[in-house]
Amino acid sequence: MIKVLDKGFVEIVDVMGSDLSVVNAARVSFGKRKDAMTPGDSKLIRYLWTHMHTSPFRHASIQFHLKAPIFVLRQWMKHQVGCAWNEISGRYVVFEPDFYVPANWREQHESNKQGSKGSVADQAAPTAAYEATLKSQFETYNELLAMGVCKEQARMILPVATYSECYWTTSLQAMMHFLSLRLDHHSQWEIRQYAAACYALVKERFQVSLELMELPDDLELPSV
Repeated sequence: MIKVLDKGFVEIVDVMGSDLSVVNAARVSFGKRKDAMTPGDSKLIRYLWTHMHTSPFRHASIQFHLKAPIFVLRQWMKHQVGCAWNEISGRYVVFEPDFYVPANWREQHESNKQGSKGSVADQAAPTAAYEATLKSQFETYNELLAMGVCKEQARMILPVATYSECYWTTSLQAMMHFLSLRLDHHSQWEIRQYAAACYALVKERFQVSLELMELPDDLELPSV
């Protein structure tokens, strides 16, 4: 398990396959199968990825359990092809006041309308206003429940900073696509931390495949 942000995490539940799975899925075209990787197999994986023969990369899969703010999950769940998602349901459970509080409030980027940079000068004021609003929303949520309002409606007031939990199962190809987009410095900082955690957790199992990715120069991987 790798802790992410202030209260989140990513952990591997199950893994099916390895770099060798990619090799054998490709070599079945010739009626061949191998029990161990060789230098030639690494070359084959590079050839497959370079020439976009990506179907062999769909034969390995990883299942993650993760806890992340809802606004992060809404970006993450855009990745649907080759993936399966199951999330904790506010229809069944009552949410606790468990929300993400940034350690750093960033400034709006001047030229990038969706980006941010640096830090705002006064960090205390945004935190105070933010936490007061979150507290009020959770109080109203509990008040609605106390009034007899059903959970599926009361949850509508919950902020997108609320932490949620999911199971995410993804093929190796789909995960590499996710990493290529969400590790990029144009992606939001918060989801980059989750992408870095996923990469760190699987890089030994799929070392050859993941070496094919062009990683940002400023990428810092968390320790496993």
